Amino acid sequence: MKELKIRGRAKINLSLDVLRRREDGYHEVKMIMQQVDLYDEITLREIEEGIKLECNCEFIPVDEGNIAYRAAKLIKEKYHIQQGIYIHIDKNIPVAAGLAGGSTNAAAVLLGLNNLWDLGADKEALMELGMKLGADVPFCILGGAALAEGIGEKLTPIQGLENTWVVLCKPNIGVSTADVYKNLDVNKIQQRPDTERILDALCRKDIQVVAGNLKNVLEQVTEQMHPIVRDIKRRMLEYNALGSIMSGSGPTVFGLYKDYNKAKSAYDNLNKVYKQTYVVKTFSGVEGL
Repeated sequence: MKELKIRGRAKINLSLDVLRRREDGYHEVKMIMQQVDLYDEITLREIEEGIKLECNCEFIPVDEGNIAYRAAKLIKEKYHIQQGIYIHIDKNIPVAAGLAGGSTNAAAVLLGLNNLWDLGADKEALMELGMKLGADVPFCILGGAALAEGIGEKLTPIQGLENTWVVLCKPNIGVSTADVYKNLDVNKIQQRPDTERILDALCRKDIQVVAGNLKNVLEQVTEQMHPIVRDIKRRMLEYNALGSIMSGSGPTVFGLYKDYNKAKSAYDNLNKVYKQTYVVKTFSGVEGL
């Protein structure tokens, strides 16, 4: 029986703007997404039949409640695969954190099974398939850095941050993306990100301008629900981050650092209080299988 291991990487949002709420209930967004070198390890192994999923994290469902399970089911149905598959997720990315931990697992399963079973699907085909699972899945398949528009499915690959240290800090709470969007009044958003300025700064590799213009319009909603987010952001800046915002719908806050020693110092201080704190680098390369 064939076996394959693949990494599913976390993402952060360098900007996140919500333009409007569509009639179908989805929100139209414009955001800059960047992968970081924090990842779950997914093992795929052929079995006789069915889908079996296991995870080292007890909070993760191991049936159709898991998006990675649904990804395997989707690709088996799409390509009429009778072969069974065993999936093991070694979880390192925090759960319900705004880091696309579930989406990146689903993306890894689609990429991995495409390779394991020699299906010959290109990235565009897999991204289209991934969109059926969740708005962040296509980006996790694409990888690197991208401008995301629409409901997150319209992706334009961009120059991302290179050799930049990122300190991630997740308080011991979970946040429901649906709840955050439900409490967002698009008409009352006062400060929006200058997306074009950030894109220009990324092209020029000017981390100072990127860090100085980080903006996430969902922050105000999550901060009202969980003031601890504001506190972590304040502390991140006190610990010499070039800039700091919440990722996605939260509650994870990240800070950007050019200097490893400053990043490590911030990590050491934050980790005393928040155990789900990490210091990692940005990731802009293509993951090999």
